[in-house]
Amino acid sequence: METFIGALTVFVLAIFVGFEVITKVPPTLHTPLMSGSNAISGITIIGAILSAGSQHTTLSAVLGAIALVFATINVVGGFLVTHRMLEMFKPSVPARREPK
Repeated sequence: METFIGALTVFVLAIFVGFEVITKVPPTLHTPLMSGSNAISGITIIGAILSAGSQHTTLSAVLGAIALVFATINVVGGFLVTHRMLEMFKPSVPARREPK
C-alpha cells in the first residue's frame, strides 16, 4: 500500500507540474515545442510497453495498454502538426505562364 501511495503522489504532482509548465508556454512556441515533446512521448511509449508486457497485475496491463494508445496518439498528432507547420515555411511555386 505504501508503494501505491508513493506512486499516486508522484502522479498527482506530475499532473500539477505538467499543467503549470504547459500553461506558461506562449502560443507562438507551442508548435515548435510539440516536435520536441515527441521524443518524450516516445519514452512514454517504451514505458507503456514495459508496463503492459510485464503483467504484474491485470490492472497494470490494462493501464499500460491505455497509456500506449494515448502516447501513440500524441506522437502521431505531434508529427502531423510539425509536418503541417514545416509545410508553411516552404516557398510557394509561382504559376506558369503560357507562351503567346
